Amino acid sequence: MTLTRFLPLDCMTILHPRYLHFANVSVGTPPSWFLVALDTGSDLFWLPCNCTRCVPDLISRGKIIKLNTYDLDKSSTSNRVSCTNSTYCIQRQQCPSSGSSCRYRVDYLSNNTSSRGILVEDVLHLITDDDQTNDADTRIIFGCGQVQTGAFQDGGIPNGLFGLGMDNRSVPSILAKEGLISNSFSMCFGSRGSGRITFGDSGSPDQRKTPFNLDTSYPTYNITITQIVVEDRVADLEFHAIFDSGTSFTYINDPAYTRLGEMFSSRIKANRHSSQSPESKINFEYCYDISLNQTIEVPFVNLTMKGGDDYYVMDPIILVLSEKEGNFLCLGILKSNSVNIIGQNFMSGYKIVFDRDNMNLGWKESNCSEYVLSDTPPLNPSHAPAVSPAIAVNPVATSNPSTIPPNRSFMIKPTFSFLFVLFLLLPIF
Repeated sequence: MTLTRFLPLDCMTILHPRYLHFANVSVGTPPSWFLVALDTGSDLFWLPCNCTRCVPDLISRGKIIKLNTYDLDKSSTSNRVSCTNSTYCIQRQQCPSSGSSCRYRVDYLSNNTSSRGILVEDVLHLITDDDQTNDADTRIIFGCGQVQTGAFQDGGIPNGLFGLGMDNRSVPSILAKEGLISNSFSMCFGSRGSGRITFGDSGSPDQRKTPFNLDTSYPTYNITITQIVVEDRVADLEFHAIFDSGTSFTYINDPAYTRLGEMFSSRIKANRHSSQSPESKINFEYCYDISLNQTIEVPFVNLTMKGGDDYYVMDPIILVLSEKEGNFLCLGILKSNSVNIIGQNFMSGYKIVFDRDNMNLGWKESNCSEYVLSDTPPLNPSHAPAVSPAIAVNPVATSNPSTIPPNRSFMIKPTFSFLFVLFLLLPIF
């Protein structure tokens, strides 16, 4: 049977322990579960495996959650990938011997963050979208991650990384090559941390879209932004950016970074926040003071894409409640010194379609409620609580024009202080 749409088991609810989205996936025989980060900015799917340095157990709400590690010897369906005979092995010219396993190493933009080990093949357990009781397992190539460093050691990625990029080693590429799905998938990012990833989904006729800019040497989900709009202010700036679900927040180069920040500052009715603490862990520049029970209208932000379609940013702000620095909200952008990245915070409120058949990015507004099949609450490690606008602020009902989203009002509720943990999981090449 040919499958047109299917999902990893229990992938209906996407969780964000540290402002990334995660899903439970099941691998091997007998099956083992892993809580993996969903990353469109990288290609290789890897799991902690026969570790010498792996991620510690997860602490959530004061409880220790034991995490699985993949064991080659305990799965009856596992195979090592040959260094010399597999097209998935990019180090074939450096094989120590003809019978050796294929080794891998991926370095990420987050400081000193990497994963390395060997490539293996095993069964990824799936279910069909139209019949959730119908298993549809497939063999997949992934990394047996023996050593993790940097943010992975800090518990930022609890149990592995699910590579969703364009390279032939990514999960959607392997599924499409096997003829199991059309070469497309979607991710829905709910404002409260829930959502869904669906393989073989090319979206709907009424979605907006923009073409990918294809670099054949290293293909990514790279698009062109032609204009930035904040309320009635317009900046005609053309630049490229990568849609990367593995990056927590949005990184933009100058001059677009400064123009967007200054335009936002000119339209928000709040005083600019000035940090009083030299030890501040807040990395955002465009921040504004607020007080408890104060209602603030947040200016709408629109990115006009190549082709003319509008991409309205549903959640442009990050709320910070700090005993040392006071209460303030920030525009959720960071200054980049390299590539421009549309991070996960700017994807909230949308179903994003990565249509690799037609080489375009699609998007449609969605609260993902039609996709949520589980009421599992988001994980929130006590040692590094997440920063989620949906938790910290209350939207006030407003009108909803059909073409331009309204200014949205927010009123903060008393809660605890937040610690920002920023993840930038774009590989270095």
